[in-house]
Amino acid sequence: MPDIKLKITTLVAVLCVQLSHAQDTVRYTGKTLVNIDYHHGALTPAIGVHSYQTLRVNREDPGKDTAITWTYNHAPNLVYWNNKFYLNYLSNPVGEHIPPGQTLLQTSKDGRIWTKPVTLFPPYKIPDGTKKKTHPGTAKDLYAVMHQRMGFYVSKSKKLLTLAYYGIALDAKDDPNDGNGIGRVVREIKQDGGFGPIYFIRPNASWNQKSGYPLYTESKDKDFVKACEELLANKLATQQWVEEADRDDPLISLKGEYKALSAYHLPDGRVVGLWKNALTSISKDNGATWLYKPRRAPGFVNSNAKIWGQKTSDGKYATVYNPSEFRWPLAISVSDDGLNYKNLLLVNGEITSMRYGGNYKSYGPQYPRGISEGEGGPSNGIPPDGKLWVSYSMNKEDIWVSSVPVPVRSVAEKHATDRFNELPNGKELSEWNIYSPLWAAVGIEKGADNTKFLSLKDSDPFDYAKAERVIPATKQLIAEIAVEPKQNDHGLLDIEFQDAKGTPGIRLSFDSTGNFRTKAGYRNKNLMTYKPGEKYEITVRLNTETRLYSVTVNGKNLGNNILFAPLESVSRITFRTGNTRRFPNADTPTDQMYDLPNAGGKDREAAYNVRYVTSKSE
Repeated sequence: MPDIKLKITTLVAVLCVQLSHAQDTVRYTGKTLVNIDYHHGALTPAIGVHSYQTLRVNREDPGKDTAITWTYNHAPNLVYWNNKFYLNYLSNPVGEHIPPGQTLLQTSKDGRIWTKPVTLFPPYKIPDGTKKKTHPGTAKDLYAVMHQRMGFYVSKSKKLLTLAYYGIALDAKDDPNDGNGIGRVVREIKQDGGFGPIYFIRPNASWNQKSGYPLYTESKDKDFVKACEELLANKLATQQWVEEADRDDPLISLKGEYKALSAYHLPDGRVVGLWKNALTSISKDNGATWLYKPRRAPGFVNSNAKIWGQKTSDGKYATVYNPSEFRWPLAISVSDDGLNYKNLLLVNGEITSMRYGGNYKSYGPQYPRGISEGEGGPSNGIPPDGKLWVSYSMNKEDIWVSSVPVPVRSVAEKHATDRFNELPNGKELSEWNIYSPLWAAVGIEKGADNTKFLSLKDSDPFDYAKAERVIPATKQLIAEIAVEPKQNDHGLLDIEFQDAKGTPGIRLSFDSTGNFRTKAGYRNKNLMTYKPGEKYEITVRLNTETRLYSVTVNGKNLGNNILFAPLESVSRITFRTGNTRRFPNADTPTDQMYDLPNAGGKDREAAYNVRYVTSKSE
């Protein structure tokens, strides 16, 4: 009997160890998968996400500023320091790995309004005659390109370091991340907004250190040198350098094709690592070693694009990434324990037109990076609003940020009662999802009578403003909306009633010919004409079971209509200043090497003021 008890005890112990090991990885346990036929993936949105464009490039910028006219912009990084957001990104004139390259900086106090980009790391001239072991070419009148997976580091002494990497691409297909580049540079961002000198912090061994910038150890600022050395000793930070570093660099703990590390700590002190292709591993010693070779996180769908993970302000965890083999949509998944991710919600499901073609430019909102652990602390590394903030590029062309309220929600508990002038200042759009390009802005404004309203403006021929209100799923709905179109001879405002997956069943439009219309199957049906500057109070009564709805404007019933697509229920009311987009799709050719006609042009501005939006079950 003792032997049997011992065997049972041993077996239980082994099974417990095996079960523990089986669970010792990040995994997606949810059932939601994306439909790539839609830019939004048919995902339910995380409620209250606000997405703002920080940079809109224009090759025809009259100032000819390379911060605006260079049309390849990608790989943004984000930090919150000294009561301000800092965002850096790399930039080339046309395409990826085609020199010259530079790294630029934008700042913002609120995440919505961003400064004009300034150069952090300028183009770097490669001496003529430079060769690489991995390529037969020779440099002649050549500049470096930039590539980096991390952009900021806040030291224990609260110094803000910003970093970038200079690589060598001898032609458009040469890899600047082959370990035979120039090296990583660093400089300090001062509290007054100024910059310290540029230094090498880790030149490649094959590079002549006397060419270009001095080594950081030559700085007279002892605190700066100490901050650099602190960074060099941080294994989670330096692990992000693996692609560009010498292939035998002793600083790098885990060597190999493990790209774009994102890491966060679990409550027991272990570190979760996430890499491109949703590879994952666990470290017990802050990245000095990893428990197993990174492997695909079970259940996660992700191609060769970055995945971002972090602990959120409510003590939970989130990953932000493209959950498909394409770089759309941008989605978020939440975990209670940092290992098991249970849902999949939309962050940004838009793809604007790629105005400028170029080498390796991919469609979609991609390469998300948030605010890393260790970059500061509770006092300066976490935005005071408690939201999850991420930066990313759109089409490797424009730069965007999104804020996601925490806790992350997808279900509206109450119907809309949004009379904007009556809502608290700064809280008017807390339940709204916003997509706000620089030339098609969404926000709260005040009129001449000093009353507040939701404003949608659009002068962008390639994009639109969009505001969306999630409501409880309702089969019989009464919605009341007040809109003031500021013009009737140009512009478009679509008002859609959609289900949880973003499928519209009703579309009402203020069109560019002065007609207020509804979509009736293939055709549009004019309901009435409208005038600029007048307020139109619209009541929609709908029943998804009978598929009937009626529209009343300023007290006049305009008749009954049929939903142009069947819906089980209505979960969103959407305002959009442009037509539905379906390009690109899964069959679109990979590389766009052409520019769009009049790519730098601007439309006459169209503006729409929304005074209130209310909803209730009938």
